[in-house]
Amino acid sequence: MSDVAQLLLPAIRWDLALGYGGESERIDLALELGVGGFCLFGGEQEAVRVLTKDLRRRSRIPLLIAADMERGAGQQFAGATGLPPLAAIASLGDVDAIRKAARLTAREARTLGVNWDYAPVCDLDIVPENPIIGTRSLGSDPKAVAALAAEWISACQSEGVLACAKHFPGHGRTRTDSHAGLPVVSASKRELMETDLVPFKAAVAAGVASIMTAHISFPSLDPSGAPATLSRELLHWFLRQQFKFDGLIVTDAMIMEGILVGQSESEAAIRAFNAGCDLLLYPTDLKGVVEAMERALREEMIESDRLAQSLRRRLKWAQWASPPNEYRKPAPTDVAWGARVADRVIQVVRGTPRPVSSPLEIVVVDDDLGGPYPAPSREPFFEALSTSGVKARRVEAMSNGGTQVVALFGDIRSWKGRPGYSSESRETVERICSATPNTLVMQFSHPRLAQEIPAANTVVSAWGGESVMQHAAARWLARTAVIT
Repeated sequence: MSDVAQLLLPAIRWDLALGYGGESERIDLALELGVGGFCLFGGEQEAVRVLTKDLRRRSRIPLLIAADMERGAGQQFAGATGLPPLAAIASLGDVDAIRKAARLTAREARTLGVNWDYAPVCDLDIVPENPIIGTRSLGSDPKAVAALAAEWISACQSEGVLACAKHFPGHGRTRTDSHAGLPVVSASKRELMETDLVPFKAAVAAGVASIMTAHISFPSLDPSGAPATLSRELLHWFLRQQFKFDGLIVTDAMIMEGILVGQSESEAAIRAFNAGCDLLLYPTDLKGVVEAMERALREEMIESDRLAQSLRRRLKWAQWASPPNEYRKPAPTDVAWGARVADRVIQVVRGTPRPVSSPLEIVVVDDDLGGPYPAPSREPFFEALSTSGVKARRVEAMSNGGTQVVALFGDIRSWKGRPGYSSESRETVERICSATPNTLVMQFSHPRLAQEIPAANTVVSAWGGESVMQHAAARWLARTAVIT
């Protein structure tokens, strides 16, 4: 077992065919090395419980087990409650909804054995061309986002689950996705201090357990041009010294091009640690990174005192987190609230919806296909329509009666490199709406993307394409727009 291995947080991914079985060798190696935790992607609830229990049983140290749950535990884990995107909940202007969303997420996470939520997103939604933030943001106003982020953090951590403010010092101004390259933000220091950094200051004041760094360059804050993850100026001087943050600093994923440009994973890991990061998220070459960092420690390229400091921080928060249990598990009323808040965020963006007759003809235009990971199934939309008593059939093109509904899916996806729809998707929707002006477009994406389909006279936004919003959109259609 290696001390430096405790800084590593490898990923465990669920496979539809193999479950977690395909990850068994990597899990064995990670536990043998003595990693400090894991980040889970996907899985069925009971399988997650079995996995996290086994990981804790086999580990010689208390673990931090994390997941991206910005949109509820259901974002990752089948059977758990999914929630609307943060932007959608924030649009309600209801602070209590933010608190309830955070509490519900944390309670479900804890019953699954997950004790660290990589949320809330503290990035501002100030550049519509941003390809990766969009609906993940709590908004564009720094003070409003700061207040909502602080509420999320307090509610989440009151349930014994670590929160994580991300992506410091702000991903909101980028036009490049840091998964694909190194974004550079040219805003002045004054502008950043008065806007982008405000939510992170509030997060620190709220006692946030962790902050995730951005693989983004900010020349006005660090003239070297190093991404924030590798910038001692940003992490030590700004975050530790000026903001007085003493919690965990965790990198964004180490697989991303924004940190790997021109260097190996091991080199990036050493630089990130020396810049001030305590934990390294999603390294792929576990053994290689551990060996490189141990060598750097022997050669005094890594300070032993700094290592001891990060180890103490990790242990402190791993011990602070509530153990997995059924105490204060979500009640049926909590789960029902999740469905109600999804119903509340459905928004008519353009036009006045006219009643359409059943059986509905629905053309699915899916802009989320083609990436390295499968898009969510679109069947929940049709299943929910059927449950609501609405007959609907999926068609590939208009019949003589004309298409009545277009289900347009256009979520933020890391591989797209853009926030909007492809030209092919836009052209398909424009063609249908021009031929049948009364077509209702149910848009599963940010409301502002309606501007990309000007021929659509009626546009309703469901904010995102995951199951929870497909169900909410179906209920809206059944309640609002359907004549049987």
